[in-house]
Amino acid sequence: MAGSTVSKVVRTASAVAAVMLLAAGCATTDSGSGGGGGGGEGAGKIALLLPESKTTRYEQQDRPNFERKVKELCSGCSVIYNNANQDSAKQQQQAEAAITNGAKVIVISAVDVKSAAGIVQRAKQSKVAVISYGRLVSDADLDYYVSIDPYKVGQQQGQSLLDALKQAGKAKPTVVMINGAPTDSNAGPYKKGAHSVLDPAGVKVAKEYDTPDWSPDKAQRQMEQAITSLGPDGFDGVYVANDGMAGGVIAAMKGAQIDPAKRPVTGQDAEVAAIQRILVNQQLMTVYQPIKKIAETSAELAVALATGKTPPDIAKSKVNNGSEEVPSALLDTVVVTKDNIKDTVVADGFLTAEQICTGAYAQACLAAKITS
Repeated sequence: MAGSTVSKVVRTASAVAAVMLLAAGCATTDSGSGGGGGGGEGAGKIALLLPESKTTRYEQQDRPNFERKVKELCSGCSVIYNNANQDSAKQQQQAEAAITNGAKVIVISAVDVKSAAGIVQRAKQSKVAVISYGRLVSDADLDYYVSIDPYKVGQQQGQSLLDALKQAGKAKPTVVMINGAPTDSNAGPYKKGAHSVLDPAGVKVAKEYDTPDWSPDKAQRQMEQAITSLGPDGFDGVYVANDGMAGGVIAAMKGAQIDPAKRPVTGQDAEVAAIQRILVNQQLMTVYQPIKKIAETSAELAVALATGKTPPDIAKSKVNNGSEEVPSALLDTVVVTKDNIKDTVVADGFLTAEQICTGAYAQACLAAKITS
């Protein structure tokens, strides 16, 4: 009887062990939307929290490049993805859910860089590493920051606008400034960088706006207000902090029967629509952020942190976020005009000729020697 009991116990234990092994073999989570599957020693979950979708880069560039690089580096890692759609409270909830779901690292581009300090604090309480992506979370204990130098971007935009105004023979030019969202840590440096070029050159800023949420619609309304106030001939150009808002500004100008080809407009992000506007002389320039490299650099750091490995030595700068000097990887930006589209965004594979050279833009592509 005792032997029979022992035999049953052994068989039961063996069955339990087999089930556990099978379950372990099937635990290839792909939490949220996207990321790598597959097993692998040291696999971990990484949360990618992006701020909004009105700026097309986040869904079309940042997310897919980050997820691809994570999968490439760690087949057993998974990405928990969420977009907050400009809702800081929603982003807080998404971060909390990611922590509950077992994320070992949070990579966050904050809706509001000040309130996001609470997300970082909560993550640290759970021993979750945090990488600030694109926007620097203020007054928080960050592990890394990966971005560009926003002050330099503002200078690049300001210099491009100044050069265009001089070339047009404007001795004492007047401009409108459409800046980014005050909740974005980069918006202030963009604005300061542009002013550092325009102010010493004697450029008059007749109207200046900070645009909530980087909203193209709000930028359009701001530009309509500026035109109403200044008159259609009361400004010579427009400093605009990014491409989405530039589209709104140009729409306002067209609505007022103002030819955008005669009023230079700046931008940033190298969106397809902006590149197309540049080709047909409706937008002066854009700034190409190496989003692929930003995403890949962040993924390299995140995978190392998630799998308990030593992160690569790629964060060689330090940026103060109000409470500490954050190890930072700051990547170079490039001014894109009609003359170098082929050699920059197309050559890097950021955009393809097929994406750019559609319909009405095909002839302009031929003139710029952009072909598939």
